Amino acid sequence: QVQFEESGGGLVQPGRSLRLSCAASTSIVSIRGMGWYRQAPGKQRELVAVISSGGSTTYVNSVKGRFTISRDNAENTVYLQMNSLKPEDTAVYSCNAYPPLASWGQGTQVTVSS
Repeated sequence: QVQFEESGGGLVQPGRSLRLSCAASTSIVSIRGMGWYRQAPGKQRELVAVISSGGSTTYVNSVKGRFTISRDNAENTVYLQMNSLKPEDTAVYSCNAYPPLASWGQGTQVTVSS
Protein backbone atom coordinates (compact mmCIF):
# COMPACT_ATOMS: atom_id res chain seq x y z
CA GLN A 1 0.00 0.00 0.00
CA VAL A 2 1.32 3.42 -0.91
CA GLN A 3 2.62 5.59 1.93
CA PHE A 4 3.12 9.33 1.95
CA GLU A 5 5.78 11.40 3.70
CA GLU A 6 5.30 15.12 4.02
CA SER A 7 7.98 17.75 4.62
CA GLY A 8 8.64 21.45 4.36
CA GLY A 9 6.55 22.85 7.19
CA GLY A 10 7.73 25.30 9.77
CA LEU A 11 7.13 28.54 11.61
CA VAL A 12 6.72 31.58 9.39
CA GLN A 13 5.48 35.13 9.74
CA PRO A 14 2.24 36.23 8.10
CA GLY A 15 2.73 37.12 4.45
CA ARG A 16 5.65 34.77 3.95
CA SER A 17 5.80 31.58 1.86
CA LEU A 18 6.43 27.88 2.33
CA ARG A 19 6.69 24.98 -0.08
CA LEU A 20 5.49 21.60 1.11
CA SER A 21 6.56 18.31 -0.44
CA CYS A 22 4.88 14.93 -0.36
CA ALA A 23 6.89 11.88 -1.33
CA ALA A 24 5.00 8.69 -2.17
CA SER A 25 6.53 5.27 -1.56
CA THR A 26 5.31 3.99 -4.92
CA SER A 27 4.36 5.40 -8.27
CA ILE A 28 1.53 7.93 -8.29
CA VAL A 29 1.00 7.77 -12.03
CA SER A 30 -2.07 5.58 -11.58
CA ILE A 31 -3.54 7.78 -8.84
CA ARG A 32 -6.02 10.03 -10.61
CA GLY A 33 -6.35 12.64 -7.89
CA MET A 34 -3.78 13.76 -5.36
CA GLY A 35 -4.70 16.15 -2.61
CA TRP A 36 -3.34 18.24 0.21
CA TYR A 37 -5.35 18.29 3.39
CA ARG A 38 -4.98 20.19 6.65
CA GLN A 39 -6.20 19.86 10.20
CA ALA A 40 -6.14 22.77 12.61
CA PRO A 41 -6.33 22.21 16.38
CA GLY A 42 -9.85 21.32 17.43
CA LYS A 43 -11.11 21.15 13.85
CA GLN A 44 -11.81 18.40 11.37
CA ARG A 45 -9.43 17.66 8.54
CA GLU A 46 -10.29 19.65 5.43
CA LEU A 47 -9.35 19.25 1.80
CA VAL A 48 -7.21 22.19 0.65
CA ALA A 49 -6.27 21.41 -2.93
CA VAL A 50 -6.54 18.64 -5.50
CA ILE A 51 -4.65 17.95 -8.69
CA SER A 52 -5.78 15.41 -11.26
CA SER A 53 -3.54 13.15 -13.29
CA GLY A 54 -4.07 15.54 -16.18
CA GLY A 55 -3.00 18.55 -14.16
CA SER A 56 -6.38 20.12 -13.43
CA THR A 57 -6.47 21.79 -10.03
CA THR A 58 -9.14 22.67 -7.49
CA TYR A 59 -8.78 24.73 -4.32
CA VAL A 60 -10.83 25.49 -1.26
CA ASN A 61 -12.01 29.11 -1.43
CA SER A 62 -9.87 30.23 1.49
CA VAL A 63 -6.59 29.50 -0.34
CA LYS A 64 -7.49 30.39 -3.93
CA GLY A 65 -4.92 32.72 -5.43
CA ARG A 66 -2.40 31.99 -2.66
CA PHE A 67 -1.70 28.24 -2.86
CA THR A 68 -0.58 26.21 -5.86
CA ILE A 69 -0.59 22.41 -6.03
CA SER A 70 1.61 20.54 -8.48
CA ARG A 71 2.73 16.99 -9.07
CA ASP A 72 5.82 15.34 -10.50
CA ASN A 73 4.85 11.82 -11.46
CA ALA A 74 8.41 10.92 -12.40
CA GLU A 75 9.54 11.75 -8.87
CA ASN A 76 6.36 10.42 -7.19
CA THR A 77 6.06 13.78 -5.47
CA VAL A 78 3.31 16.32 -4.93
CA TYR A 79 3.99 19.90 -3.91
CA LEU A 80 2.03 22.70 -2.30
CA GLN A 81 3.39 26.20 -2.78
CA MET A 82 1.86 28.46 -0.15
CA ASN A 83 2.20 32.22 -0.53
CA SER A 84 0.82 35.13 1.49
CA LEU A 85 0.35 32.87 4.48
CA LYS A 86 -2.15 33.86 7.15
CA PRO A 87 -2.46 32.83 10.81
CA GLU A 88 -5.60 30.88 9.89
CA ASP A 89 -3.46 28.66 7.66
CA THR A 90 -1.87 27.19 10.79
CA ALA A 91 -2.46 23.43 10.75
CA VAL A 92 -0.91 20.04 10.20
CA TYR A 93 -0.75 19.50 6.45
CA SER A 94 -1.00 16.01 4.97
CA CYS A 95 -1.18 14.62 1.49
CA ASN A 96 -3.14 11.67 0.22
CA ALA A 97 -5.00 10.49 -2.79
CA TYR A 98 -8.37 12.06 -3.53
CA PRO A 99 -10.51 10.40 -2.38
CA PRO A 100 -8.04 9.47 0.37
CA LEU A 101 -6.58 6.00 0.73
CA ALA A 102 -6.57 4.21 4.06
CA SER A 103 -3.13 5.30 5.25
CA TRP A 104 -2.07 8.81 6.27
CA GLY A 105 1.44 10.07 6.86
CA GLN A 106 2.56 12.04 9.90
CA GLY A 107 1.93 15.33 8.18
CA THR A 108 3.98 18.48 8.51
CA GLN A 109 3.21 21.31 10.90
CA VAL A 110 2.73 24.79 9.47
CA THR A 111 2.53 27.62 11.97
CA VAL A 112 1.91 31.17 10.81
CA SER A 113 2.56 33.67 13.55
CA SER A 114 4.29 36.96 14.15
